[in-house]
Amino acid sequence: MANHGIHGKLLEVTVVGCKKLKDTEWISRQDPYVCVEYGSNKNSTRVCTDGDKNPTFQEKFVYSLIEGLRELNIIVWNRNTVQHDDFIGSGRVQLAKVLSSGYDDSSWPLQTKSGRRAGEVRLIMHYSDANNTANSYAPSAPLYGPVAAPYSSMYSAPPPASLAQYPPAFTGAYSAPSPYSCAPNSSTYLPSPYPPNAAVYPPPPYPPQAATYPPQPYDSNYAHGSAYPGGYPPPPY
Repeated sequence: MANHGIHGKLLEVTVVGCKKLKDTEWISRQDPYVCVEYGSNKNSTRVCTDGDKNPTFQEKFVYSLIEGLRELNIIVWNRNTVQHDDFIGSGRVQLAKVLSSGYDDSSWPLQTKSGRRAGEVRLIMHYSDANNTANSYAPSAPLYGPVAAPYSSMYSAPPPASLAQYPPAFTGAYSAPSPYSCAPNSSTYLPSPYPPNAAVYPPPPYPPQAATYPPQPYDSNYAHGSAYPGGYPPPPY
């Protein structure tokens, strides 16, 4: 837990005051004071003369913490000069919050011996070693410091292209195809690698196929006045 290793460390407890205390006086106003107990250590505030039901103290006590003991006992008394002091109420104060966060400003209920409500007492507690203890033992604390930003791979998908990289929307009418474009009315494409108005895209990679039959040898009989142009008879079939 976050409050392990507290033995010997210091806890500051300030008794601020009480509210709505049970009245133990019939005629005069009562004079309350508060006793704080932690282990074998016992401290008492000054007497708030005529403090009655809402006394104020503002007194601080420092305790050396004991491992395994995580609560204070609070007892409120009414001082009497002739008789024994009157018991007003008591309560228990849990230290879990101050040991984990380092600060606690709370009001704690008081009860009579019969279990009835006897008012409340306000305490402000400080524990300066709370951060070091929490970082050392808190199970939710990261083991290796703050979590790093997610790794961005060099092979991740590229960001989407902007709209300016796409051709304009079709308006419903086509003009003559541009020799430097694959789409009508588009100026965003690279020039075509083929010449404009080419009949074949791409041009054939090899020269035209040679004739199936070799040319016939020259025959002087057909050279002049022959019915066959060029002086060659037609190839046999």
